[in-house]
Amino acid sequence: MSRWSSLINPETYIPAGITELTGINQEMVADAPKFYEVAKQVVELTQDTIFVAHNARFDYSFIREEFKRLGYTYTRKQLCTVRLSRQVFPGLGSYGLSSLCRTFNIPNHARHRAMGDAAATTILLELILHHDQNQDNVNDLINLGIKESLLPENLNVEKIHGLPDQCGVYYFHNQKGEVVYVGKSINIKKRVAQHFSKKTEKASKLQHHVYEISYELTGSELVAFLLESYEIKRLRPPINRAQKMRFFPFVIYTWHNKKGYRCFGMGRVNAKEKKKLQVLSEFPRAGSAKGALERARVHFELCSHFMQKNSHNSACFHFHLNQCHGACGGFEPVETYNERADQAAEYLTTIFEKDFFILDVGRETNELAVVQVKDGNYTGFGYIDKESPIDQIQELENAVKAYPNNPETRKLIQRFLAREGNYKVIEY
Repeated sequence: MSRWSSLINPETYIPAGITELTGINQEMVADAPKFYEVAKQVVELTQDTIFVAHNARFDYSFIREEFKRLGYTYTRKQLCTVRLSRQVFPGLGSYGLSSLCRTFNIPNHARHRAMGDAAATTILLELILHHDQNQDNVNDLINLGIKESLLPENLNVEKIHGLPDQCGVYYFHNQKGEVVYVGKSINIKKRVAQHFSKKTEKASKLQHHVYEISYELTGSELVAFLLESYEIKRLRPPINRAQKMRFFPFVIYTWHNKKGYRCFGMGRVNAKEKKKLQVLSEFPRAGSAKGALERARVHFELCSHFMQKNSHNSACFHFHLNQCHGACGGFEPVETYNERADQAAEYLTTIFEKDFFILDVGRETNELAVVQVKDGNYTGFGYIDKESPIDQIQELENAVKAYPNNPETRKLIQRFLAREGNYKVIEY
């Protein structure tokens, strides 16, 4: 067994906290090689090996990112001794490396230093490998849970390990090169592996039809959602079930009746009829529209009589169940009813009232993803350099490539904005 270690000059200031944790100070790395000077050696030493670490995903991400800065894609199989330890030694109070070293009397005289931790992890791995009936756990983690019997003939575990563990859209092609399935994920490699980890109806279809895999990195998860939606509608892959509908003939619309109460309705309309209505949202199927309307009725305790065109003078069925406040029977004033009805209208709408850009993470560390909404509609996405003046609207607009707008894209954007994240919204 060979060993190699080296300090690295980080080309930046080492924080006091890191020095206290590792014992490494600025003076110690002053004459150490920079990463690019040892990068080739790291590639050669780890060729055809498995990247093993305690919390492998964390350590691997740093190595991968440094190679990415050099324009090289570093890909290795990974094995995490934290995950293995949890499976092999259940019930321990802690699975940190220090705790496991104490539990199993593993010596580590250089904690938080690369060689010290690597040597301790090696001993821990040996304990795990010698544990009874543990080979299946090891193989499962190394192979990302893939069942090789489910893999298509032209694919193997090595090809899937070669996929990026980054955010984007992936395409499954048949032997003719035609796209048979489109998906998206924040980790393409992990998601593709999941397709071949369990025996399902979809896995069976993929096994018989998939010949090759391609992908497009997006950086931003929102862009991945939008690109996946567009590609499914454009390519209409036969294995995809969701998002195949390209037309949205069913609408939910609103109006005020003679007494001033806000009402809602749904139905199938053509383009001419749609112009005469105050449309809130559009759907590909009647069931989807009915479901949305019913959820709004229940959530905002609205009257079922005011969610259809027919007029009624008596109290509705839901009033007798205490699920309606009685507007239908004249027991609730217009003002208080419409407060909830207005909230329901906002809940149901997929039309944006303002123009804005969303800035999110890009495909590289030096870029940002840009998504544009203009005149109430999604217009497309693109990428800009992080150093670009984001307060200049024309610069952002120039970065955006046009993509079709539809009710689904608006919903995707609304759901994304409802989540907390590091994205930025610029109104204009």
